[in-house]
Amino acid sequence: MHKSRLGGLIIDCETEDLGAAADFWSRALGYQSKVSSKPEDQGYILLQTEPDEPHIEVQQVTHSSRVHIDIETDDIDAEASRLENLGAKRIAKVRDWWVMQAPTGHRFCVVRVQRETFSERANTWR
Repeated sequence: MHKSRLGGLIIDCETEDLGAAADFWSRALGYQSKVSSKPEDQGYILLQTEPDEPHIEVQQVTHSSRVHIDIETDDIDAEASRLENLGAKRIAKVRDWWVMQAPTGHRFCVVRVQRETFSERANTWR
């Protein structure tokens, strides 16, 4: 048994200036941006949402700009398998998460738990 829920909205930006992209989305959505000093977070800028809201990240990418969702889970492999049973495909393992593709062609990620409110708001799967 594991749990999962919508974890975040990721704004993929094919851009040389991630700061300008994050500034636009920060102003457009009304959230402050926060640049991480961690080397592994390079290429991402977080928009500060409330603890019970999905997180929003602006991400620098080399493919066409788009928005994708993250599904957060307490068991990444079990959730990826559940989604495969629904017709999704695993595309690539990145660090500790899976990039997947829905039967509709949309890309999304299955990631580790992102929010403290995860357990109280997540779906439970058997």
